[in-house]
Amino acid sequence: MSLVLLLLFFVTSSPYYSSIVGAEDPYRFFDWNITYGDIYPFGIKQQGILINGEFPGPNIEAFTNGNVFINVRNHLDEPFLLTWNGIQNRKNSYVDGVLGTTCPIPPGQNYTYKLQMKDQIGSFYYSPSLTLHKAAGAFGGIRILSRPLIPVPFPQPAGDFHILIGDWYKTSHKKLKAILDGGHKLPSPHAILINGRREGTTFTFEQGKTYRLRISNVGLESSLNFRIQGHKMELVEVEGTHTVQNSYSSLDIHVGQSYSVLVTANQQSRSYYVAISTRFSNTSLTSTAILHYGNSNSKPVGQIPRAPVGTIVWSMNQAQSIRTNLTASGPRPNPQGSFRYGQIKVSRTIILRSFAGIVDGKQRYGVNGVSFVPADTPLKLADHFNINGIFRVGAIPDQPSSVKNITLVTAVMGADYHDFVEIVFNNYEKILQTWHINGYSFFVVGMDKGKWTPDSRKQYNLIDALPRSTTQVFPKSWTAIYISLDNVGMWNIRTEFWARQYLGEQFYLRVYTSSNSTRDELPIPKNALLCGRAKHVAI
Repeated sequence: MSLVLLLLFFVTSSPYYSSIVGAEDPYRFFDWNITYGDIYPFGIKQQGILINGEFPGPNIEAFTNGNVFINVRNHLDEPFLLTWNGIQNRKNSYVDGVLGTTCPIPPGQNYTYKLQMKDQIGSFYYSPSLTLHKAAGAFGGIRILSRPLIPVPFPQPAGDFHILIGDWYKTSHKKLKAILDGGHKLPSPHAILINGRREGTTFTFEQGKTYRLRISNVGLESSLNFRIQGHKMELVEVEGTHTVQNSYSSLDIHVGQSYSVLVTANQQSRSYYVAISTRFSNTSLTSTAILHYGNSNSKPVGQIPRAPVGTIVWSMNQAQSIRTNLTASGPRPNPQGSFRYGQIKVSRTIILRSFAGIVDGKQRYGVNGVSFVPADTPLKLADHFNINGIFRVGAIPDQPSSVKNITLVTAVMGADYHDFVEIVFNNYEKILQTWHINGYSFFVVGMDKGKWTPDSRKQYNLIDALPRSTTQVFPKSWTAIYISLDNVGMWNIRTEFWARQYLGEQFYLRVYTSSNSTRDELPIPKNALLCGRAKHVAI
């Protein structure tokens, strides 16, 4: 073995590699087999999608600027893709893992994702992006740790747990897809899972020690409330940003979001309930895990803690209380608040409104009157290889249409590199919605009940608003964000309600520059899969 290969093996296999390599970017390698397999989330057998035989899948741990190589072998009987929720894939939307940017991995074939955790820290997750695969598993946590010598604004915890919560169906993902393809809405979920189980998940704390819990809502549609019997939670990080360290008895975590809290084992040495319940739903579901102190194997004493009974106002007030810690370092050793977003001139305002309607006798959803229809070729490949007829930039307007009919289009919105944009999500419906933007972190500057107007800007937080990749929009309410378009590529904007995005409530944002410099965008990967009308072109 050569000296270079020997060093590479030592660096990537050692748990202490981050301190060994110092300023060098570490490398992590994963080899994943995607298979069907038996899972037992309800205690009875159900078909799931496994990664290396695991449900949920393995966690990914990396360091800021670290390079992660994930070789995915697809042993399913249908194409498969993974997307990286909150990972920005700087300058490289080719590996974003959604149908508009990346060809699916055909059955029996493999693809190696090459990701760099560029200028990021924090808690995220990955999940399947095609059809209803997410309803069968293949999701897992991602944690990006700060590089050595960059200070973290709290002491090193005694342990670090990633907790995946989400709603779940007993029905197979193929049957759920058939329901949607038949033009119908999905029924309500059957349960909530905690790390793949409705009940029986356990955590062990030592008396007097503090632990970090990274909580990701990987479900299909349900907002969830997370709480621990008799314990407070100190919020320290949300989707890559250190927060003001407020204390909460419970947290509303909406689908697609990730939160990181510190919990101290400062109660009596026994067992306690960890409870998760649905919020803003017609169906009330609660599942529990058990927190044990030390060697305590006893059952918790008392009642399962109840979810908050407060209204939308309670949850909105909680969301607005979560602010950026302006004095903490982020991926670099400088305060996170050094980017003064409130002093930048907005170059464009985009107002987005979701729509629901029937098209040709089938249920569809859309944005600004447009329901997204997938193309036979990833839009990013069509753009790169100048293949006409795949999509049209400008197919989705900046403002909601006054026409009530829904148009079926492969919807792409154009935008210029380095624009600073205001996006307003208007929710006229009675359900809570969440929205995600791939490739970006944006500032959630405002939210309120009612309809947004220009006067709403007077209440914006222009100092310490929270940057994140997924935001909630409360029923009959609005949420406004500021976003700096500093990441060239083709990026998916979607609802995190998986059935609705499958039926068209999504579109792509093409962030464009005429420059061909690799400083602005990385070249197409040499191992890129080619499909559709790009199948036989040469890279």
